[in-house]
Amino acid sequence: MPEPILQISALEVAVEDTPILHGVDLAVPQGEVHALMGPNGSGKSTLAYALAGHPRYEITAGSATFDGEDLAEMQAYERAVAGLFLAMQYPVEVPGVSVMNFLRTALGAVRGEEVPPREFIKLFDEKSRMLGFDRSFAERYLNEGFSGGEKKRHEILQMALLQPRFAILDETDSGLDIDALKVVADGVNALSGPDLGVLIITHYTRVLRYITPDVVHVMFDGRIARTGGPELADHLEEEGYAEFGSAEPAAAPGAGR
Repeated sequence: MPEPILQISALEVAVEDTPILHGVDLAVPQGEVHALMGPNGSGKSTLAYALAGHPRYEITAGSATFDGEDLAEMQAYERAVAGLFLAMQYPVEVPGVSVMNFLRTALGAVRGEEVPPREFIKLFDEKSRMLGFDRSFAERYLNEGFSGGEKKRHEILQMALLQPRFAILDETDSGLDIDALKVVADGVNALSGPDLGVLIITHYTRVLRYITPDVVHVMFDGRIARTGGPELADHLEEEGYAEFGSAEPAAAPGAGR
């Protein structure tokens, strides 16, 4: 078994002095896809933002290491340069900054040098075709006027261009219709491989019909309450989160196999 590129031990996180995570243990080897499921308010997104380095999310105890390096000692940009990527649940709009300029600047920051325009355009076109991202969006302002599906596809396009070593996808399936969900899932599947670890954070099992995880974790009340194989997601779809103390379902309303 490969060594975990992401190793979390007894992690505690607070937001504005309010404890949210209460001792999370989680390990994800590079090359594996793990799903982190749980009802609303269980701490899933708190974990994502704490790992990415959001300043409001304070690690108060325990540890989180990325390829052996203590994340608490790294600035957010240092984590990105090291190969940690976060696809946000609610991508923000950035008026005045085009998609093309944003992505070229981000890629240059990760590489530590400016990317020549011709090289970047060739790479951009290649990844856009792979993900079904309309080339006409390149000159539009970042996420401004984008549909939910377009925003999420753009997040996956970022991932394809930056080629991180580990990607955290925070509720990437949220608000997507079935066609957009399939496009995003196809992109994640195309990018997955031995050099990329993935943590998919989701409330519902729907996305896991298109992206098969190696391991499924259930988070409840700020802790990992159970870990199992892909069959655990099937169990949750049938039973919901009742056994963990929540009446919320794990199957999206109206969803069916």
